[in-house]
Amino acid sequence: MAMKLDQIELREIQMPLISFFETSFGRTTLRRIILVRVFSDGIIGYGEATSPEAPFYNHESTGTAWHILKDFILSRVLHAKLDKPEEVAPLLRPIRGHNMAKAAVETALWDLYARQRQQPLYQLLGGKRKFINCGVSIGIQDRVTELLQKIEKELKAGYQRIKIKIKPGWDLEIVKQIRKQFPEIVLMCDANSAYTLDHLDLFRRLDEFNLLMIEQPLAWNDILDHIKLQQAINTPLCLDESILDADDARKAIEAGACKIINIKLGRVGGHTEARRVHDVCQSHRIPVWCGGMLESGIGRAQNIALSSLENFLLPGDVSASKRYFKRDLIAPEVEVDSQGRIHLLHEAGIGFQPNWQRIEEVTVRTEVLRAN
Repeated sequence: MAMKLDQIELREIQMPLISFFETSFGRTTLRRIILVRVFSDGIIGYGEATSPEAPFYNHESTGTAWHILKDFILSRVLHAKLDKPEEVAPLLRPIRGHNMAKAAVETALWDLYARQRQQPLYQLLGGKRKFINCGVSIGIQDRVTELLQKIEKELKAGYQRIKIKIKPGWDLEIVKQIRKQFPEIVLMCDANSAYTLDHLDLFRRLDEFNLLMIEQPLAWNDILDHIKLQQAINTPLCLDESILDADDARKAIEAGACKIINIKLGRVGGHTEARRVHDVCQSHRIPVWCGGMLESGIGRAQNIALSSLENFLLPGDVSASKRYFKRDLIAPEVEVDSQGRIHLLHEAGIGFQPNWQRIEEVTVRTEVLRAN
């Protein structure tokens, strides 16, 4: 069945977060998200650009993603003769970078492809899990007491792993206090590239606290210094921003720059490349997990499907809708059970239905490109 498209729609939505989310890049209170809808013979597929509002995590932002999608990607995809979603990546290869913009369309086409075949997306991707294990990511807080309260709340909700954001000045002492109150929990730190090798002594001291991993401590485009850091400490390093495709993953693993890799759909350009990264890591016995970018329910559902693959061995950042938004964009909203698990839905496509009334309420602009 050919994926002949009738039209593609871009839609920017804006949704306030329930509470701010702060990393070493800064504080986010409002999510500006681009949704993509692809139409073919009465069937619609949904994707999401997971780019942040400003170009601090990577070079992309909501504004650049809209520009690249509208002016370069949509026309290429709309007028292409596609038989399956794997053909999108080669089609868009002449556009350098902009993986999050590319992934928005690619994931929408995967959803369309699955709906056309009346199959769950996770099964088409090769996923076999009945549920995925969930952790939470907790941002930098104004006070340590607030952080400890949030950790306690999430543990009571059943989440299996706690990730905290760190930056210079909010690191070692914070971890000490967490371990004092919660000595046995599965704990990890995410630095979002906030450190250099000048902080080596700090990382050696963090070895004392039995961390599951330290995520992306050094520069976003670095492999070499991560090799030196991993050789100097016992705690496993996890790479995030440094891994843009399967080739990056292979090189990082073979060089000894990390022992774990975080896979984000947007960062690597969609499901096709995400599966390639997954397979490279699996062949090297490197576990992976799914990172989050404060997605709406559309992107969250895509992450759930991806996380069903076999080598997603560690709890990811895919958590419940209610942690982020008063009302999400999908029905049912994403829920996590008391054991910290999300159960896979067996409906066609991403498994969730868009809440169109809610989407209309939060839409601020749209753009439609038609085939004729």
